[in-house]
Amino acid sequence: MSRSPLNLPRLAWRYLWARPMLTALNLMLLSLGLAAIGFVVLVSEQLEHGLKRDLAGIDLVVGAKGSPMQILLAGVFHLDQSTGNIPLATVRQLRQQPLVAQAVPISLGDSYRGHRIVGTTADYLALYRLELAQGQGWTKPMQAVLGAEVARQAGLKPGDHFHGTHGLASGGDEHEHAYEVTGVLAPTGGVADRLVLTDLASVWEAHAAHGHGASDRQSDHEGHGDHAEHDAHEHQDDAGLEVSMVLVRYRSPLAAVMLPRWVNAQPGLQASVPALETARLLSMVGVGVEVLRGFGLVLLLAAALSVLVALLHAVRERQGDLAMLRMLGATPARVAGLIALEAVMLAALATVLALGLAHALTGGLGAVLDAQQSMRISGSWLSVWELLVPALALGLALLAAAWPAWRGYRLDVTELLQTPR
Repeated sequence: MSRSPLNLPRLAWRYLWARPMLTALNLMLLSLGLAAIGFVVLVSEQLEHGLKRDLAGIDLVVGAKGSPMQILLAGVFHLDQSTGNIPLATVRQLRQQPLVAQAVPISLGDSYRGHRIVGTTADYLALYRLELAQGQGWTKPMQAVLGAEVARQAGLKPGDHFHGTHGLASGGDEHEHAYEVTGVLAPTGGVADRLVLTDLASVWEAHAAHGHGASDRQSDHEGHGDHAEHDAHEHQDDAGLEVSMVLVRYRSPLAAVMLPRWVNAQPGLQASVPALETARLLSMVGVGVEVLRGFGLVLLLAAALSVLVALLHAVRERQGDLAMLRMLGATPARVAGLIALEAVMLAALATVLALGLAHALTGGLGAVLDAQQSMRISGSWLSVWELLVPALALGLALLAAAWPAWRGYRLDVTELLQTPR
């Protein structure tokens, strides 16, 4: 039996597929359960990473009275409508606060092929540490810098022109004035990739040409220009001028206690604290994550029980074969190892299938979200927590094989040979 160790894996493989339908069922249950766990790991980790990346150190978002969650989703992640407009004078008030290190105004309301046009200042580029891959930043109204994803999908480059549409949904009325592309941002993997950034004055100029309507409150007067911004700097009259929101960075930890209260005490202003709102957002998402994780664990439990029953039945069926192996010199430990090896092979197959399925499902979700201009999820994302999948598979396989392997180890060869057939 000097060659038996070499033949042990081959024999285990043949035993594993001796009942192909049962093996396929066990493989499917185990793979689906592991894939659900892997999918949860990949998606939840990317969501948390994306939220932290897109916040870019923003400590507070100031918007019009309404839902703090909506303000965060609209002003930082660009996944919702603005709650309204706030006076441009608010920007000056915030910048004069000793607790504020930076206050960056943004104006929403227009889009280009489903990508949002954001009126802002050059401080926005510095806030997100955005770098230009082509061209340069805007120097006057109706010039724009494109995110990497916008430029790729639209096929635009510096020097090209495009028309924005009224509203945040595709299919709105086109503005008469065209934007000139002056630059394209380097890819970041974040929200900036799917934005069109322009001067505050551009939004005002586009809407002035398009005409104002009573029903267009959210878009009208949003970001009344770089000229208005200069007015604010020079403490001139900016009455009637508005922006959508202001992104704020604190100068000291004391601001976290004082500033949101001060903002909420101002007429028409609402403070949204990203740290609190993202925690709420993740807790809401976490409900679905826990359901999916629970579903995966139920499948894994079912798979483990099925493998246990299958191996016990196999030991009973193969008692004659196992007794012959013992007569040919195989030790009890080697017989037990043969049974355990079947389970390990099943776990290895399930791990490969599960990881492939988890990445495929993640990629499919990412494609759906990408089509909706939503969060960026990639099927090629690799996580160290994926090591849980093979570890879990191996642990379940060995646990399921423990009793059958012990039965094989305790087989009495003499009794088996004396049993009448």
